[in-house]
Amino acid sequence: MNNSADCPVDFVTVNENKVRVVAFFVLIAAIVYLITTSWIVAAVLSVDFLLRAFNFNTYSPFGIISSETVKLFKLQNKPVDRAPKRFAAFMGLIFSIALLITSLSQLTQTSEIIAIVLIVFAALESLVGFCAGCYVYSFLKRLNIIKAD
Repeated sequence: MNNSADCPVDFVTVNENKVRVVAFFVLIAAIVYLITTSWIVAAVLSVDFLLRAFNFNTYSPFGIISSETVKLFKLQNKPVDRAPKRFAAFMGLIFSIALLITSLSQLTQTSEIIAIVLIVFAALESLVGFCAGCYVYSFLKRLNIIKAD
């Protein structure tokens, strides 16, 4: 589905099945936020995205839980390039920080919209295997807004 010429490539692979399980836990957390509007959930999402965006995956709460879930259900390793997933984690970091700020500022309607955006993208990744990060990156690359590494 992804054209590797359009995606950032760092030649390091990750297990796509684990990434999709992580996205599933992000989906659940964002739904919990939408129901509770708890800033704590927004903070957990922000910290988790921060850790994953900066390659501290071994400390990511969702990453740890996802590793155990992959082992429990004996999901196969499906290697994909890490770079598009990392770009998506940066995008998730931006949205989750915005969620945290709007939550702490009690901008409930705005935070709900941000949570819905997180829900949509996490659902696309976890349930369908569609990573929007790669497509956003390729669009920005075609516009020469960002350059390939």
